[in-house]
Amino acid sequence: MKNSCILLSLAMVMFCFSLAGAESGLLQQSQARFQAVPATPPALEGNPASTSKVELGRMLYFEPRLSASNLISCQTCHNVGLAGADLQETSVGHGWQKGPRNAPTVFNAVFNKAQFWDGRAKDLAEQAKGPVQASVEMNNTPEKVIETLNSLPLYVALFAKAFPGEKQPVTFDNMAKAIETFEATLLTPNAPFDRYLGGDENALTPAQKDGLQLYLDKGCAGCHSGVNIGGEGYYPFGLAEKPHSDILPPEDTGRFMVTQTPSDQYSFRSPSLRNVALTMPYFHSGKVWTLLDAVKVMGSSQLGLTLNEVEAKQITDFLTTLTGDQPRVEHPVLPATSDATPRPVLTSGGSH
Repeated sequence: MKNSCILLSLAMVMFCFSLAGAESGLLQQSQARFQAVPATPPALEGNPASTSKVELGRMLYFEPRLSASNLISCQTCHNVGLAGADLQETSVGHGWQKGPRNAPTVFNAVFNKAQFWDGRAKDLAEQAKGPVQASVEMNNTPEKVIETLNSLPLYVALFAKAFPGEKQPVTFDNMAKAIETFEATLLTPNAPFDRYLGGDENALTPAQKDGLQLYLDKGCAGCHSGVNIGGEGYYPFGLAEKPHSDILPPEDTGRFMVTQTPSDQYSFRSPSLRNVALTMPYFHSGKVWTLLDAVKVMGSSQLGLTLNEVEAKQITDFLTTLTGDQPRVEHPVLPATSDATPRPVLTSGGSH
């Protein structure tokens, strides 16, 4: 009887050691593939941040007069109260036009390799210029934007403070730089997964750890790793099996439209999976509304796998651990329109 108890005790000890080893191995695998979101933004190349510049950028982010209609701002499609997205398949722009692609979240976007689904903007400053000029979005021109900003004395003073020493600080480029410095502050640190990466093995539940192990074993981290759990490269959508044409519209050839390189057809920048449980609908077409369904599509389309319900649910459970602390952004009070401010243009022809 005594020997049996000793053997049982030894078996239990070995089992516990085995569990501890598996836990440690999973953590080490994760730390090798992912990094936590920092609490402070990174330095921006060629665009040093300052308190004045970030504050100006915050105002411009919410400024609807950057659009021809005086109705649409960055906040319209990248709502800071909705995880930096807009809960639309594709965003609504000037004259109620629908854009061609789902609006990616602006949260943590500073860590992406490039901006937009096709990577046509190298950074957030370049990205900020695009929607302002796109006829389907804000439908404005750089000249009209500068005329508007110069008509508002408060902006003239704030640009001079944010860009000291410049003879003409109110420029389209400086508008974009200010917005970039503000957007770079929209970080979501302290997600359960980040706490896990920091060594807190109790930050994830056993089910979420099972999902993380599946995420690694099935190959999801091949396209979605790093700080942003994605955003680092371009990959063909439908690598293993083409998804339904609703999800992958044949007319949108992705990065090929930028590079004209045949191998780039239907390739897109991998989206960040940070806060993915909050940023439905999914994919560039915005046609998939549940995270569980999106996981199943990725399994078949990218990995050539048919994930069963248990596996898909476990991976989905892991993905919920990527939701971090949401930034609290106060809506600014914007300067009053002056007699010199251009009046709204509401027709679809707009300013172009």
